[in-house]
Amino acid sequence: MCKNITLKLFQTYFVESTKGMNIAFVGCGFVFDIYMKTIRAHPELQIAGVFDVKSERMRKVSDYYGFRTYDSYEALLDDTDIDAVVNLTNIGSHFEVSKKALMRGKHVYSEKPLTTDLAQSRELFELAAAHGVRLYAAPSNIFSDSVRTIFDAVEKGRIGSPRLIYAELDDNPIHLMEFEKVRSATDAPWPVVEEINEGCTFEHVGYHLVWICGLLGPAVSVTAFSSELLPAKSPLVAGFSGTPDYSVANLSFANGAAARITCSVVAPRDHRMRVIGDAGEVSADSYRHYQSPVYLERFSKRSLSARKLHTLRAHPLLGKLFGIGGKRQKLVKNWKSAAVEKDQQMRSSLRQRLIEFVRRREVYAQDKLVGVAEMAREIEADEKQFLSPDFLLHLNELTLLIQGAGPDGVAVKPTTSFEPIGSIPGSIRL
Repeated sequence: MCKNITLKLFQTYFVESTKGMNIAFVGCGFVFDIYMKTIRAHPELQIAGVFDVKSERMRKVSDYYGFRTYDSYEALLDDTDIDAVVNLTNIGSHFEVSKKALMRGKHVYSEKPLTTDLAQSRELFELAAAHGVRLYAAPSNIFSDSVRTIFDAVEKGRIGSPRLIYAELDDNPIHLMEFEKVRSATDAPWPVVEEINEGCTFEHVGYHLVWICGLLGPAVSVTAFSSELLPAKSPLVAGFSGTPDYSVANLSFANGAAARITCSVVAPRDHRMRVIGDAGEVSADSYRHYQSPVYLERFSKRSLSARKLHTLRAHPLLGKLFGIGGKRQKLVKNWKSAAVEKDQQMRSSLRQRLIEFVRRREVYAQDKLVGVAEMAREIEADEKQFLSPDFLLHLNELTLLIQGAGPDGVAVKPTTSFEPIGSIPGSIRL
């Protein structure tokens, strides 16, 4: 009881001590409604309005949520009450939309990837500095409770020195999932064509890069391969798209550690995160579930030998008796943990609340707004940007290198780097 009270007081302090930020969204597609799933957990974020080049989409969002709309993007930028723009446009529009906002003196939070060209990304950060504003970028899962718990175990030396990371982002065989039928709360279609044409690496690899680089520092070399394996991913896209639907990257770090990241829309769902040290392993089932259970296993000859037995591998409960898989850890919380612990939507029917209840516990529990909230908190407190411009540039470059590796593969040294970012701020160990 005392621990819960402590957490609530901590969360209340941070929310109430943050005066707030007026933000406007550009892009009202499918992902917009995902951002809105946790909106009530962020009272310090005031949504001044929304804009989308598709007026019908904008109208549906306005009708559903009651948000103000703008006649044009220029009109939105003319609004002096707006402190920051959240850029949820399609990937090809990220650069121009962010550039215009920065040049008008607005802070920007952009969906990933920042741009499709490293030189353009550099230009955006130069513009931000020149105009006295900040540029932030997704993904925000580094702020999740599960990632914090993994960091905590590593930082306390509970697995020894981290040596190897395995990160999976297989997201189910896309051609069997009928995503053409998926709609958001405001009836926005899942962007099948864009997802296929941009590819799973562009769309997904950042979710793992953000926490891996946050934990190990900048990658000093990249060996990668990407290929397109499925000829027909959707009735809306005929034949091969020319974009990889599978990629694998091996990253080497200055401290001697290594990481392997696999992305695909070919293999069944697998979102595991594993950090293997010389004395143990810490793991979680999904980057997408912000309170995914975290397990820590201290290696022993007994547990490692037990893995040889098929019966123990096939029956996890039996395996636990021999130490296989380790013990479930108490999650390290944060000031926004409550965002994924209950329904936080502005509008939801009983049916929707029941669906969200199951989804939060069984499928995913994301808080995409937490990155925007951290931006607002840092700016108000005049704190140094935790996910620094150099850090975000490095993630952007790694994404581009892996995406473009091709079937012949590449072995390159990144041109970007960053100073290690340290512990994740705002962690609460109860």
